[in-house]
Amino acid sequence: MLSQRQRKILSQIEAQQRVRVDDLAVQYATTPQTIRKDLQALAELHHVVRFHGGAAVVGGVEYASPAERETDALAAKRAIGAAVAGRIPQTCAVFLNAGTTTAQVARMLSGHSQLRVISDNVDLAAEVRAFPGVEVIVPGGAVRRSDGAILGAEAVDYIRQFRVDFAVIGAAALAEDGTLLDFDLAEVQVCRAMMTHARQVILAIDSGKVGRSAPVRLGGLSDVHTLVTEAMPEPWLKPLCASHEVELVLA
Repeated sequence: MLSQRQRKILSQIEAQQRVRVDDLAVQYATTPQTIRKDLQALAELHHVVRFHGGAAVVGGVEYASPAERETDALAAKRAIGAAVAGRIPQTCAVFLNAGTTTAQVARMLSGHSQLRVISDNVDLAAEVRAFPGVEVIVPGGAVRRSDGAILGAEAVDYIRQFRVDFAVIGAAALAEDGTLLDFDLAEVQVCRAMMTHARQVILAIDSGKVGRSAPVRLGGLSDVHTLVTEAMPEPWLKPLCASHEVELVLA
């Protein structure tokens, strides 16, 4: 059974999405150690997800609708797309992971030449194939009806046959400890293969993903070479990138 303070903290987390230990300790006039125990009790009951220094609402197990994700933070995603595309040289090979931000990257590659794009999304591939200087390759596998993502062991095995210059990936969340998180395990497995078989990994996420939670671990910031976002949403992001030797680019 939850204590009165724990119930209040839970309500606060549900309202704010995330809280920090130090703030709660001041608010409830108690020690950080006591707050950590409260948060741990809530986490053990699967009410919240712990991260270093605080807790957040439990990430969902379903994606938002494709239409909602496409329009969410659209200006930020377009800026990120332009910044990432500007870092992709001519005459190279690129993995493009399925996602609304990476789709914006793809749309900015229309002026490239002698570019080979391997994408795990049939909708994105159909759009890019019209670009005169771009060759498009898609793996085999099951196609997710909602957004065209290609999933399954066949897709993972196909990706592993390549060694490309860049992997451009997205994520549903970047936790404060540097963990990259997403919602779909099958899609994460394809993305991990892309990260492993690329010389440079570029993480493209809008600032709203920083500090959020999701249930599936994609990897860590240490697996990334460059992080591109449109704003600095949290003071810990810059030192976190520096500690992992990740180049931070603000679009």
